[in-house]
Amino acid sequence: MSKLKIVIISRTIYPNLAPRAYRATELAKELAKRGNHVTLYGLLGSYNYNQFIKETGVTVKNLGKSRFGNINSDSKVSSNVILRALKRIFGRFIYFPDIELIPMVRKAIRGEKNIDYLITVAVPFANHFGAALARQKYGKNIIKCWVSDCGDPFMGNPFNRYPFYFIPIEKWWCRWTDFITIPIEEAKNAYYKEFHHKIRVIPQGFDICSVKLADYRKNQLPHFAYSGNVYPYRRDPSLFLEYLCSLFDKDFRFIVYTKTPEIFQRYKSCLKEKLIINSFIPREDLLKELSRMDFLINIGNSSTVQQPSKLIDYYLTRRPILEITSSFEEREHFNEFLDGNYSHKMIEHDISQYDISRVANQFLELYQQK
Repeated sequence: MSKLKIVIISRTIYPNLAPRAYRATELAKELAKRGNHVTLYGLLGSYNYNQFIKETGVTVKNLGKSRFGNINSDSKVSSNVILRALKRIFGRFIYFPDIELIPMVRKAIRGEKNIDYLITVAVPFANHFGAALARQKYGKNIIKCWVSDCGDPFMGNPFNRYPFYFIPIEKWWCRWTDFITIPIEEAKNAYYKEFHHKIRVIPQGFDICSVKLADYRKNQLPHFAYSGNVYPYRRDPSLFLEYLCSLFDKDFRFIVYTKTPEIFQRYKSCLKEKLIINSFIPREDLLKELSRMDFLINIGNSSTVQQPSKLIDYYLTRRPILEITSSFEEREHFNEFLDGNYSHKMIEHDISQYDISRVANQFLELYQQK
């Protein structure tokens, strides 16, 4: 295959600590490594990309400056009381503040011209909508092949319902894109059947060879960890934390890495040193820390069309994983884990499917199909 002009558009990219930022950045690096001309767009913020560009060969360009309070790739948000109020009031109804990205994406594509391969990454779906506008306006010749990569679904997302008038907008985007990529087969049910022929399953990809794990040794006290965000009533650790508070005769350390610490903080006074709450840390550091744990906790989604991307990180650490539900009906299994019995751990996965080289091959195969 001749070298391609590839454009990848994501709201955030490296160094932002988000699954879609990882997705876009790792894919851009791997495709550039193969000699393609890769341009990676995002809301950059103030981060200096000179070293990243030198090391990866990826051209990095800024989508623009957010005025509506969208997060930048440097993890900073330009927001205020008015913008936060607008998001709370109008967020679902006019897709605020993500709607701001639609003209940015369209402008970026118009400026590039003659793109061999466009990959837009969601969330947010505004990236896809902006690309659809560009293709409708300038014709399919401007983009030879366009893949819309989706982490979570849009209208089919059971946890984030949008008004009915977004249905024709989503279908309009589906008609203009060539392919829709999703991370798991089950997610196909969250999309309209008339577009299922465009859907392909491609999991999250990482440079597995660069993963460095700790030399695990059993901890004197049971150490277990959870990494990820939590949400009341749907990925909710409250009942699990209440149970931990009842274990007066057990000593342990529960280490949490999250950007939504509020629920955990409510139980800090009860658990004291048994509960350690951290913010997110760079992925390479997180994997090393998780690999020191005796086991890991996953709080399962009640939705069958979504799967937490952190599970891939968990698999890479090669530590036993206990999956619990928000209703925490797994007390007996948790007690077994505390005693070092991991017979009810989650089934181990073949991590080779997440190798970025394999994932990049799958994306390039889509281009060849088109």
